[in-house]
Amino acid sequence: MTEILNETRSVIVEREIPFPPEKIWRALTQPHLIADWLMKNDFVPVVDHRFKLSADWGSVDCQVLEVEPNKTLSYTWAAYDLESVVTWTLTPTGAGTGTQLRMEQSGFRPDQRQAYGGAKSGWQQFFAKLEQVLTRIE
Repeated sequence: MTEILNETRSVIVEREIPFPPEKIWRALTQPHLIADWLMKNDFVPVVDHRFKLSADWGSVDCQVLEVEPNKTLSYTWAAYDLESVVTWTLTPTGAGTGTQLRMEQSGFRPDQRQAYGGAKSGWQQFFAKLEQVLTRIE
């Protein structure tokens, strides 16, 4: 019997946010701000840096894959048998006062329905918290 295990799904969240990419980049890369909207962490925006995201329910092991300031941030996301990649893409809109923010978490296997569903709802909540953080910071 042969199983096809290479078919994976992604969770994608896209929003136009009324802040410039530089401000959003700070919220995505500064540990104290990440802690305010995502989880406690020891993040450093340096390729190959290994870091941990920690919450009441457990932790996520991560490794930075790509850093292009104010444009792209990508890192692995490994927790509870889920090996995925989170990629943030920031694209300036209009007069440069807003940003099209796209987050894609890829790598959900067909047998990981619960993790996929959790990520779909979880990222919506994280985005809401991220937008609250953005209204607070200078």
